Amino acid sequence: MSFTLPTDIHHRPVAVIGAGTLGRRIALMFATRGGRVRVYDPSAEAGQAAREYVAQHVATTAAGVEGGEPGTASATTDLAAALAGAWLVVEAVPERLELKKQIFAELEALADADAILASNSSSYPASQFTDRVTRPERVLNMHFYMPPRQPAVDLMSSGHTDRAVMDLLLAELPHYGVFPFEARRESTGFIFNRVWAAIKRESLSVVAEGVSTPQEVDAMWRINTGLSAGPFRAMDQVGLDVVLDIENHYAAENPALPAGPRELLRRYVDAGHLGVKSGRGFYDDYARQD
Repeated sequence: MSFTLPTDIHHRPVAVIGAGTLGRRIALMFATRGGRVRVYDPSAEAGQAAREYVAQHVATTAAGVEGGEPGTASATTDLAAALAGAWLVVEAVPERLELKKQIFAELEALADADAILASNSSSYPASQFTDRVTRPERVLNMHFYMPPRQPAVDLMSSGHTDRAVMDLLLAELPHYGVFPFEARRESTGFIFNRVWAAIKRESLSVVAEGVSTPQEVDAMWRINTGLSAGPFRAMDQVGLDVVLDIENHYAAENPALPAGPRELLRRYVDAGHLGVKSGRGFYDDYARQD
């Protein structure tokens, strides 16, 4: 079935579902063209923090986007209000399959008929959570990394996504300072994340086996690659609970993966070391983000 593309998109808002670390960064990027972004989160506190994050960074970020102009972000605990009139909806909720199935059923019921429904999921293909969606031709994966610093985006069809939806996003997303790459067949982990997963998992194994420490692995990484941050700093930025959810999903698909990395992550998460958002992770020198 074909899908009628949204019209007048430059005068319609974008809705972001979830105000966490990535949700607020996604909202920031869509606020760089002078438009409106609405962030939905059941926690008013999280939504307010996301709104303040965008307000704080949008002028600087928009200045780095060709033709950029600071826009605005609002936050709401009312899902219908967040979705009203939006041409694009980006889901950025935790990596739990049943939650995503529930969210997409609600998005289809409440969003405009021509709204594109995208998931920021880093490990679940959209085909796995569209069983309650009657129009999968408007659903796809649109996975962000850590914008604005890492502005690449994976686009991947649900298996039913209208080709015109993919082409529209490939053309439009660069205007917001993010750069899309299409996964041409279904791939758990998409493109870059498949490479990153191997690096991340082996780094965790080195520490889980007592061979080295997070700080030493990162120091060696910086020396040998010339990059400013190593794998453990990067995991702290994502959030160790999120990293654990992703690793559990990979292990469910491939039981042969080593258990050591997940066990190490579980110890940190159970101790409340969640990364930047908790003020402590593999590193404990972050200002707590309340």
